[in-house]
Amino acid sequence: MTHRGADLEAKLLGDQERAALSRLARRFDGARRELLAARRARQERLDAGTEQLDFPKETAATREAHWRVAPIPADLLERQVEITGPAEPKMVLNALASGASVFMADFEDSLSPTWDNVLRGQAALAEAARGTLAFTDESTGKKYAMPAKPAVLMARPRGLHLEEHHCCVDGRPMGAGFFDALLFVKHSGPALLAKGSGPYLYLPKLEGRKEARLWNDVLGDIERECGMPTGTAKVTVLIETLPAAFEMDEILWELKQRIVGLNCGRWDYIFSTIKRRRGDVGFVLPDRAQITMSQRFLRGYTQLLVKTCHRRGAFAMGGMSAFIPRKDDAEANARAMEAVRSDKLREVRDGHDGTWVAHPGLVPVAREVFQAHLGDKPNQLGVDRADVHVTRDDLLAVPEGTRSEAGLRTNARVGVHYLAAWLSGQGCVPIDHLMEDAATAEISRAQIWQWLKTGAVIDGAPLDEPRMRAVLDEETRKVPLPLATEAKELFLRLCLDPELEEFLTLPGYRALLEKER
Repeated sequence: MTHRGADLEAKLLGDQERAALSRLARRFDGARRELLAARRARQERLDAGTEQLDFPKETAATREAHWRVAPIPADLLERQVEITGPAEPKMVLNALASGASVFMADFEDSLSPTWDNVLRGQAALAEAARGTLAFTDESTGKKYAMPAKPAVLMARPRGLHLEEHHCCVDGRPMGAGFFDALLFVKHSGPALLAKGSGPYLYLPKLEGRKEARLWNDVLGDIERECGMPTGTAKVTVLIETLPAAFEMDEILWELKQRIVGLNCGRWDYIFSTIKRRRGDVGFVLPDRAQITMSQRFLRGYTQLLVKTCHRRGAFAMGGMSAFIPRKDDAEANARAMEAVRSDKLREVRDGHDGTWVAHPGLVPVAREVFQAHLGDKPNQLGVDRADVHVTRDDLLAVPEGTRSEAGLRTNARVGVHYLAAWLSGQGCVPIDHLMEDAATAEISRAQIWQWLKTGAVIDGAPLDEPRMRAVLDEETRKVPLPLATEAKELFLRLCLDPELEEFLTLPGYRALLEKER
């Protein structure tokens, strides 16, 4: 650990924090592990065909009853444009000054969770909450400071599946998401509350109501630890897993005293759909580029989310367009901006209250689309979408399209490039003029795994291991990063595993720990 890391650890993890983390882990980590075991057991039933994904019969009364979530805080009533990115000082300052309504500082899919990155992220958010964050780029000498009117700050802790091996309790690493949430609420919460805001979080990767219930209990415990009233910590939940799409009402119900909305995490949703339906021989996806939001299974999911949220008084947030501005090609940049504009126009017409962007240059584009449609209204909570009727078959529709050599090569190149960056400590990477994070890398490796497993026909011939290895070798040579070979070996293992690894960040994190040692 660097001296800087040691200083941060002393600052963020004093005796009080360590005691609180220990209590939290002892109370809830057992339940977390049980829920992860339940995910695995369910997958076995799905693979065997003994269970089918559907809206749960046992919670029909919750879906049919009339109820609403708690009132939404004043500073969250307008969320038309949200920007996301890793919880790193420079990114935090740029995002807070971007003109977006909200900045979601990410400890999950766009942050490589080295110990130093995690600690620096928490320290940066605490300073931002107090209004004291500043940063100087050593390579350029450029100075960054807090803007006069920053975006509302949110944080995304890591998912239930991840652990923090630098914080062990009774000999076991604690849940990384619980670690992230407690430190954020404790170190950033009081200053945010003093400004009329609060400790707001985005919760990732939930698969259903029981996981939402656990998060509600955990956050209630964290509030008590920090001397805050119940319901102080507000959350938005990402609907980015296929099982969660069947339990949106139930997730809102379990978190009804603190939830303010749901978000369409489209890239992870595609990955989750491949993962959870891997035993369905009739479900083989086309090239990633063809899996657009016009596909029936994605169209149904987003429209159902809008209808469900607005019926309950919660926000329906749109998803991320992966395009980023281009300075090297005016025509290509114009096409990218038009693609973003079209994506946001679809969302606002569907009734979404806001959307996500990954680059400050896209904030004006998204803002223009939403303001043109909403006028002086801050949101679209009054749009009930009673015309929407989404069925199980809609959510399970097989995407249409083809599989090509170009799509295979894109998956290989993106997967290796992203993993090479991630292993070097960078979790958010522009590749081929698209912003890639762990979610899009997951699609890349899950598609290749699926195509190999099913012998999918790609440009006239079934994909086999020798062909895949040859493509992977060729595409790796195009990756201009020092750890490309190491990343290729990890990516290859993930593609060839007999069983699909739940998340690439699990073996990836083990590799990070080895590097730290």
